Amino acid sequence: MDYVSSSLMLKRPVTVKAIVTTRWKEEVQVQLQGQIQQLDEQMQQIDMQGQRTIEEIQKKGASNPQIDNIKSQVNQKKSELLNKKNQLLQQLQQVQLLELDQEVVQAQMESFFRIEKGDNLVRKLNVEVVLRDGVVEEIRGEL
Repeated sequence: MDYVSSSLMLKRPVTVKAIVTTRWKEEVQVQLQGQIQQLDEQMQQIDMQGQRTIEEIQKKGASNPQIDNIKSQVNQKKSELLNKKNQLLQQLQQVQLLELDQEVVQAQMESFFRIEKGDNLVRKLNVEVVLRDGVVEEIRGEL
């Protein structure tokens, strides 16, 4: 009896690593600083919107509970943004402490691969792409 060669197409995670270079550190720091600046601008906007809303309510002669409710909402949103900002500041500090030529995980992606009878599934699942300044330097694992 003749057996037809069978194979299966599967999806696997691929870890993308970056080799820390001066250029990489600068690019990541610029991105993080841009995100921090956006959060600062959002906090200012929330403050201004909250103040305008409170002034409008006061003109209409609204009660203190309404004003307190708006202040509470503004403070809650500002607190959320402040937490995000603190996380970004921590990431910025961590990036500054990284040593050159160190490998760091930059992203997680997925790829498809074919598996056949006799293949080592564990080896085919462990694949990494290593980048240096955005250029593929190495592909590790069985394709």
